[in-house]
Amino acid sequence: MDALDRKILTELQLDGRLTVTELAARVKLSVSPCHRRLRDLEREGAIRGYRAMVDPAAVGLNFEALVFVTLRWEDADTVSAFEEAVAAVPHVLQAQRLFGDPDYLLRVATADLAAFQQLYDQQLARLPGVQRLNSTLVMKHIVDDRPLPE
Repeated sequence: MDALDRKILTELQLDGRLTVTELAARVKLSVSPCHRRLRDLEREGAIRGYRAMVDPAAVGLNFEALVFVTLRWEDADTVSAFEEAVAAVPHVLQAQRLFGDPDYLLRVATADLAAFQQLYDQQLARLPGVQRLNSTLVMKHIVDDRPLPE
């Protein structure tokens, strides 16, 4: 990946709806080579996909929490069962496995505190292998969905 590929990625992170013609103009390349580089980046997996970024509050998800999860055991079967189950919970927006304690960090969005409490009690606490959950509420997003640095 060279500097031109990185510039293409930067521009697309800023505006994923750019046409190939607009993208080519921004990176100072003609359309055909730009299109070829774009397809190569997609094929190689540097570009994983395109999507709309939706404001959670606009769809009624006004409450966000970070949930730290510690597993009872960390054997392969428990980890696999937990990860498969957590991936099936729609209100979990992000799930990251961590080194050390806790084992996982989940970013969860719900309508309100009551909905979070219900999700916590009925789904999160019942995930396979969970020993302990610890939550903190998100007060404000300072940096959110920032493009990757060049």
